[in-house]
Parts: sequence; structure tokens; C-alpha cells
Amino acid sequence: MRGSSVAPTLGGEPVHPRPPTPVDEPAGGPKSDLPARLLTAAVLIPTVLYVIYLGGLYVLAAVEVLTLLGLRELYRLIEAKGAHPQVTFGLVAGGSLPVIAYLGGEYHAMLIMTASLLAMMVSQLGKARVGEALASISGTFFGIFYVGWLLSHAVLLRNFDRVLLGRWPAAAELGLSPHIGAFLLVFTLASVIACDAGAYFAGRAYGRRKLAPRISPGKTVEGAVGGVLAGVVAGVLAKLVFDSLWPGVTRAFPWSAVVPFAFTLAVVGMIGDLVESLLKRDAKRKDTGALLPGTGGVLDRIDSNLLAIPVMYYMLLGYFYLRVG
Repeated sequence: MRGSSVAPTLGGEPVHPRPPTPVDEPAGGPKSDLPARLLTAAVLIPTVLYVIYLGGLYVLAAVEVLTLLGLRELYRLIEAKGAHPQVTFGLVAGGSLPVIAYLGGEYHAMLIMTASLLAMMVSQLGKARVGEALASISGTFFGIFYVGWLLSHAVLLRNFDRVLLGRWPAAAELGLSPHIGAFLLVFTLASVIACDAGAYFAGRAYGRRKLAPRISPGKTVEGAVGGVLAGVVAGVLAKLVFDSLWPGVTRAFPWSAVVPFAFTLAVVGMIGDLVESLLKRDAKRKDTGALLPGTGGVLDRIDSNLLAIPVMYYMLLGYFYLRVG
């Protein structure tokens, strides 16, 4: 009969259709990005160490590339919020800061940064869309400062012997090696990268309490503790390796400074990571880019170092000032 709902039978018993076969979910939830992370690290770490070893223009070129890529990613985040930064101007101004730091120092780089702010404000006077002036100036200058200015300290740190002797010639009495900058930069990167890795593994294994749930839900207190411990261990190992292979390079950086500096760098590195997570969450982006497999963009890889490298540089200036004075 039309409209009847009699179920089919088999031997007098109703036959009920089976539900569709469910698609198997991968074991352990979403696919882990750990293999891609490890592959990226296996390529980047030896390359970075070799560039630091070469020093000079090689470090400047590497920092310049990272600055320009990082700036473009940051400006995309700002554009995702509806603002219109002056991208070309920001790339030129921000990209000039590592070069100025290499040729002069942080004082000259700060002069360029100040001049760029004044130039941006003047340029906005001729723009048709007056209502976007505040967002445009703020976004453009933030990129110049956050990426260009902060990352230019990597050049200064690699050339730290030149910086220190230029400020205080009496520092020569400390037995300062012309290669101490290579150790200091490796020490900084080792502490920060190990903290990041330690936090990742400790968080996955023991993480229970959220560290900053509104900013980065995946980070935990337990992971942070594991990260700091890993960062300190990495700093100690860096000092051990250099003391064993190139003892003259680390003579001016005694063991009494190793743990306090490594601890501070690990903590500051985590803060830098949270700052970038805050920017991405505000822009509703998971990553700043897709250039590095398993990591995301350039900013996703250098976020911790953007704060840690300048902090290391200024801590060292204060430390050696007290010793020389």
C-alpha cells in the first residue's frame, strides 16, 4: 500500500539495517606534528650553528632574512584585524635596523627607529583615509619595533666583544675572547630552544593545570616548569661544551653566571611565546605562516628569541659594567 511503513522480514523476523560503518579515528586523537617539528629542527639547528660560527656578514644576512619574513607575517596578522599598516615602509625601516646595528650599534639603530616613527606620522598627513591613521601608524611601528629592533640584537650579541670594548676599554683586562659572542648567542638559543622543547614534552606527559588558558590553552604549569629546567640544563651543557673544546672563548663568562642567566632566558622565552600567542589569538590565526613544517611561520619559530636575545644582551651589559666598574 502507498505510504505503508512495513519493515522487510527474513524468516518472519523484522530486518533492521545496520548503521554505517564509522570512519576510524587516528589513535591518540589528532595527528601529531612532532615528526615535522623534529625534521625542521634537524635542518635549522645545524644551519644556525654554522652561521653563528661564521659570524660577521653571514649572521647579518641571516638576521636580515628572518626580519623581513617575520615582519611580513606580522603585518598579515595586523591586516587580519582590519588595519592597514604601511607594509613597504615597515619592511624598509625594520630591515634597516640589523644593518645599522652591525655598522654602528643599538644607539644608531634607535635613532633610525625614532626617525621612522616621525616619518610615518608625517606621511599620514597626506592620506585620504584619516580615520585609519592611528591604526596604521601603531601597527607599522609595532612591527618595526617587535621584529626589526628586537631581532637586531642578535647581530649585537654575536659581536659582543666589539660592543663591550667600545663601551669600556678596561673590559680587555677580563680576558675577553673575540669569539665570545658566538658562545653567548649559542648559550641564549640553547636555553630558549631547550625550554620550548622541554615545555612541549613535559606538558604532554604531565600537564594538568593550564598556564594561560585564554591565551594559549595548550600550555600548562607543569610544562612551564619542565621547560625552565630543560633551559637551565641546556645552558649548563653549552658552557660545558665550550669549556671543553674552546676554553678561552668562555673565560669571561664564569660558572656563577650560568644558572641565573639560563633561568632568566628560559622564563623570558616563555613570555615571548605567550606574547606571540596573544597576537595570533587576537587575529584568530593558529600560525603566522606555513613556511616551516610542524612549526608554522618564521614568527612562530623565533617568538621566544625575540625577547630573550635583547634581554641577554642588556643583562650582559649590566653584568660586565658591574665587573669593570
